[in-house]
Amino acid sequence: LLFLDSHIYHIFHFHASPILCKLKFKAECPILILVIITSFFLLPPLILSSPTHPSLVPCWEASEKLEYGARTIRGKITKLLPEFLSEIPLVDTHPHSASRTAKPVDWEEVLSCLEVERSVGEVDWAQPGSCGGMAMLESFIDQRLRLFATHRNNPNFDALSHLSPWIHAGQLSAQRVVKQVKREKNASESVLSFTEELVVRRELADNFCFYNHNYDNISGAYDWAKKTLQDHAKDCRQYLYTKEQLENAKTHDQLWNAAQRQLVLEGKMHGFLRMYWAKKILEWTASPEEALSIAIYLNDHLSLDGCDPNGYVGCMWSICGIHDQGWAERSIFGKIRYMNYAGCKRKFDVAQFERKYAAVKETSKKSV
Repeated sequence: LLFLDSHIYHIFHFHASPILCKLKFKAECPILILVIITSFFLLPPLILSSPTHPSLVPCWEASEKLEYGARTIRGKITKLLPEFLSEIPLVDTHPHSASRTAKPVDWEEVLSCLEVERSVGEVDWAQPGSCGGMAMLESFIDQRLRLFATHRNNPNFDALSHLSPWIHAGQLSAQRVVKQVKREKNASESVLSFTEELVVRRELADNFCFYNHNYDNISGAYDWAKKTLQDHAKDCRQYLYTKEQLENAKTHDQLWNAAQRQLVLEGKMHGFLRMYWAKKILEWTASPEEALSIAIYLNDHLSLDGCDPNGYVGCMWSICGIHDQGWAERSIFGKIRYMNYAGCKRKFDVAQFERKYAAVKETSKKSV
């Protein structure tokens, strides 16, 4: 409605390769500027008239190289924030009404063209669209932000923003989120902590996927990590699970099973548990390559914010030590940081989380 009120009438839908769509669009429409959202991933490159970017600071502006960690990129991001946190301009009303309007969109046809995994059901906690994203942002600021600094790593507390699906889908901008959160004066520690996660850590993930074409495989790991994983690739595993067993939460570890059920049922997993979840896949599969492949598959297949730099870097951090350092060497993991069940019990009430997801059934999800 905002665009209609501003004399912006056209909706275009092309179902083809990005390059062919761009050429067809420019041939059919007398346009001055074409704005296309960029991708970090291994797709045919586009020559853009005006590239836009889903993050706050475009990664090519933040750094000209692959960064090693948050400490090496934080200062660069901070320096640029004032420029990219400028006020978001309102959409101007176009001075002329359209001389012609586009053909009505057949939304059923659009839906039928989507190449998605239709066996994955809907979730009932997230309202799609910008309005749903803004509502979730407001509830975060009003109800959960004050808990973020102290309870963000406790899966039993509702202290997270839950905003990643909307930011990932381009329905809510990181810029708007940061500006809204920074207005909150009564939770300064949480504001700083949340801004670090949303801005610095997210930009670091973008940097990795933009400058490292092996962002989703072992070849993208640091040399020390590749060596240590190779040195321990043949270590004996006490448990070995298939992709199907893992997807169906059929392991001996009830905490891991509960985390996987949360992912299946809600389309999201608590951030602390996602680290434990991925590291256990390394421990329970035949090789680091298989572990990374399964972790990325499950995340992209089931998570509302799958196929995103944060997801790839999360799996690469857990399994390949990206943006981390070497730790004490041990079986299977080598020098990759280790996490275990006992460590989780020291962090939060594991039994409470296990009970929450112990009895839930996958059939409770609606079908698409």
